[in-house]
Order: sequence, then C-alpha cells, then structure tokens
Amino acid sequence: MDIVKHLPNSLTCANLLCGCVAIVATFTGHVHNASLYLLAALVFDFLDGFAARALKAYSPLGKELDSLADVVTFGVLPGVIFFHLFLKSNFFILIDNRMLFNMLRYFFFINTICAALRLAKFNIDTRQTNYFLGLPSPANAIFIASLPLIVMHDQFGLKPYILNPLILIGICILFSVLMISEIPLLAMKFKNFKWSDNKPQFILIGLTVVLIPLLKFVAIPVIIILYILLSLVFKKHITANNP
Repeated sequence: MDIVKHLPNSLTCANLLCGCVAIVATFTGHVHNASLYLLAALVFDFLDGFAARALKAYSPLGKELDSLADVVTFGVLPGVIFFHLFLKSNFFILIDNRMLFNMLRYFFFINTICAALRLAKFNIDTRQTNYFLGLPSPANAIFIASLPLIVMHDQFGLKPYILNPLILIGICILFSVLMISEIPLLAMKFKNFKWSDNKPQFILIGLTVVLIPLLKFVAIPVIIILYILLSLVFKKHITANNP
C-alpha cells in the first residue's frame, strides 16, 4: 500500500526529470528532442493528478512537489527554448549591435518568471476550480516548444518569421502577460456530454482533429491560439456554467 501511495509523487518526479532532460537537450543543440520530452512531461503531469484522485493519495508534499516540477518543466524550459531560438535568430541582419544582443537574450526569462507567478497564484486562488484565470503554464510551454519543430520541418516557410527577433520578443511578451492575466480561460472538463453545456470544448476538439493532419506541427500553436479565442468568445458561457 505504501508503494501505491507514493505513485503520484513518482509520476511528478518523472515530469521533473523530463523537464531537466529537455533543458539539457536544448543547450546541447537537440532542441527538437526537448519538445518530445515536454510531451512526455505533459503525460506524467496529467497522470500524477489522475493517480492522486484515483488512489485518494493527496498530500501537502505532493501539492508542493507538483508546483516545483511544473516550474522547471513549464517555466524554465520555455525560457531556455526562447533563449536558444533568439541565439539562432537573424538579429544581426536587422540590428548590428552586440551589446543589445547580449542584453536581450536574457529578456526571454521573463516568460519563466511569469510562469512561476502563474503557478504560485494557481495554488492559492480558490476561484480556479472549473476554469482558469490566465493562460495555464503548460499551454504556454506547448506553444513555445512547438516553434523549434516548425523551424526544423518548415513545410510552410515560417522559419524566417519565427527566427525574427522582434517576433520572438512579441510572442514572449504576449504569452507572459496572458499567464498572469485575469482572463477566464476554458478548462477541458466535462460534467456531462451535452452540446449546450460544453460547446467550446467540443468545438476545440473538433478543430484539433481537423487541423493536426492538415498543418502537422503548425497546428500546435494554432490550436493554442484557438483555445484562447474560444475562451474569449465563450467567456460568459464559461463563467456562467462554472461559478
């Protein structure tokens, strides 16, 4: 029984391990592998909560460990990926200033700071039981981790845009602000399977099924953007059904 009780925390540690390995992969020039490790971390992050509920193995230690693991995987890792993309960017084609480059490359860890603030806020905010206030840090991480995959495969010619330093800075600012905002965002929870109660969830799932085979890796950031837009369009629906 003791082994079973430790299963959720073991899964959380697996999430943390994936985040650490992904950071090493990014710094050693294998950033596309980091995206795969992030995917594995997301699975472990889902399973630790599922296991804790199924086994009724909640603990204060588990709650704190989960947040600490998430800070690394969904906070530090996106900042490191941003850092890597900026180093690969066409900065010097646009601006020939080494000092500005050296300063700006650390700017992207603002995203890490905002992810940490987002996770800390979630732990103490009792309003976020059935919907989120601000962009969840895993969604932020998924968006950023998809960028190296798009650059690597580049089937739509997006590489020059993604490696534009101004666009990278804009994405960083936008997603950092979204994480610490008070915007109500959809939680993919189903109390039932009625269309009227779950319209945005069903629409997002349907669009995801259509977009992934059409756009492949480009579908990932598009789906995250659609998730935000659907949350804004269905804001009243989300808050009315999830007080």
